[in-house]
Amino acid sequence: MFNVSVIGGSHPDQKHYDLAYETGKLLAREKAIVVCGGLTGVMEAIAKGVKEGGGISVGLLPGETVKQGNDFLTVKIPTGIGFARNFLVIRGGEVVIAIDGASGTMSEMYFALSSGRTVLALGDVLYENAGHQNGHFIRCSDPEEAVAKAKKHAAEFRKNFISETNFEG
Repeated sequence: MFNVSVIGGSHPDQKHYDLAYETGKLLAREKAIVVCGGLTGVMEAIAKGVKEGGGISVGLLPGETVKQGNDFLTVKIPTGIGFARNFLVIRGGEVVIAIDGASGTMSEMYFALSSGRTVLALGDVLYENAGHQNGHFIRCSDPEEAVAKAKKHAAEFRKNFISETNFEG
């Protein structure tokens, strides 16, 4: 198992909705735990794909009630912290898949890159390198490539994190 954060727009076109849905099904097949913002659009499509694939999705909601989460989530966690939850969405994954989106998605991408995570981009995600980043930005041609790379980069992240962390006192 590995954790993947999936980020994207709340109002995607059909192409991006379908990309997210297919990606969710593939992530479920690979036994990934998917962390997202839990609302509409890409977040709903990814959760729907994960659910139909028999997997687990966790929605970190901006408000204070589980009612705002989409119906496909396995777990709904109301944070009550609004957009600040974007940081938590990124921290929940060992790797990030970005599908479409606007300013919220951009902020999550930069959180991910600055914390050493790889961002795998599907669709029309815009990115301009704003200087030195600890993570990597990689464009993927389709959901299959994104999921295969997510599995690989999550394992690398986990290995590097464990080797850099001293658990002894």
